[in-house]
Amino acid sequence: MKYLSTRGDGTPRGFCDILLEGLAPDGGLYLPTHYPQVDEATLSRWRGLSYADLAYEILALYIDDIPAADLRRLAHATYTQATFGTEAITPLVRLEEDLYLQALSNGPTLAFKDMAMQLLGRLFEYELGRRGEELNILGATSGDTGSAAEYAMRGKQGVRVFMLSPHGRMSSFQQAQMFSLQDANIHNLAIEGVFDDCQDIVKALGNDLEFKRRHRIGTVNSINWARLLAQVVYYFAGYFQATRGNAERVSFAVPSGNFGNICAGHVARMMGLPIEQLVLATNENDVLDEFFRTGRYRVRGSAQTFETSSPSMDISKASNFERFVFDLLQRDAVRTAGLFGPLLAHEGGFTLEGAEFARVAGYGFVSGRSTHADRVATIRDAWRRLGVMIDPHTADGLKVAREHRRKGVPMLVLETALPAKFADTLREALGREPERPAALQGLEELPRRFSVLPADAQRVKRYIETHCS
Repeated sequence: MKYLSTRGDGTPRGFCDILLEGLAPDGGLYLPTHYPQVDEATLSRWRGLSYADLAYEILALYIDDIPAADLRRLAHATYTQATFGTEAITPLVRLEEDLYLQALSNGPTLAFKDMAMQLLGRLFEYELGRRGEELNILGATSGDTGSAAEYAMRGKQGVRVFMLSPHGRMSSFQQAQMFSLQDANIHNLAIEGVFDDCQDIVKALGNDLEFKRRHRIGTVNSINWARLLAQVVYYFAGYFQATRGNAERVSFAVPSGNFGNICAGHVARMMGLPIEQLVLATNENDVLDEFFRTGRYRVRGSAQTFETSSPSMDISKASNFERFVFDLLQRDAVRTAGLFGPLLAHEGGFTLEGAEFARVAGYGFVSGRSTHADRVATIRDAWRRLGVMIDPHTADGLKVAREHRRKGVPMLVLETALPAKFADTLREALGREPERPAALQGLEELPRRFSVLPADAQRVKRYIETHCS
């Protein structure tokens, strides 16, 4: 299996090369040259596998430069009951007839990002050890990616983490999870701006090839294919739990900001998983909902990006979206590069041609939008009527899922995080504190270690240069 760039760089690269690289040299995102097809016989064979064995089977379709025995060992070391609290790893919770919650937030940082980041940490350590190299990881987070990455990388040999987050725009729990880490290889940079400013800095440094190579810069954001690949696994796991046979179809509802989580669902569907609909849910920052309704992709600046009660989705420039558009445009790299290069940089967006937009329906995508009032009402209803406590992002997904349900087709809402991470909104909705794991009591009172920087790529460069050795 080889990988190519969405913007045309056709240099054949193996998985372990792109694992450590992040963005392609031309600024594009890596995708496999083809999606391996999973037939009914394979689905039947996979149906009875443990989560770790299923992960190995899917990873092995895309990774042929790690020996099979090592890859299987890494999968089994990652997906354990000790780490995720349950043998099923991502169990389903029945809400109503044909409506389920897929629990993805039982990992160390109580967010779905652990599902991929725990594997990514092991892959990094394995490959760097094999090469005798070190890596400086540069990332941006709107909340959960940062803590998941840092908890996965803390203490790992040969790895340093430089994580950018929007100063003052995460929940107090999310900030405490990241900033309380005292590990010498973890660096938290609070950027005076919004998440998109952080993401722009990461991309700017990733496109500076001389700086990137001199300082061995890699990424853990969902622009890293390895992270997205790990997320593909739980779509298959959810499908097997919700169905009895391979003739059945299911739908997934996914809260979305950066388009990484739902892009993994797109990959699973392209592989042949019987997915009826991929339901994309946004909050008030509804750039992606606008696209799937109109064909217009219109990014917003910092001043137009709302601060909401589902803060991890306060994103107006979805970095993974380019992967889907590349497939939608039938892998026309020239057209993709034109849309995400000059048009996005100079005009702030683009509108697909009618024939191009008409293809969207064939990929199963539908979308919807949720507001603060919607998520408070949904949290309240889920608790009072169903006895299930959910976080604000998951509430966005549940609200939009209900708008697109089809009789007889199971709808799986992907859980984003545990409610404990967003206590303010839970108190508003329910008048009570969400439950918190005992190990995380008093988290906000711990000493914090972070640096505040302006939204300036040069300042971030200087910080990395000072602290990367």
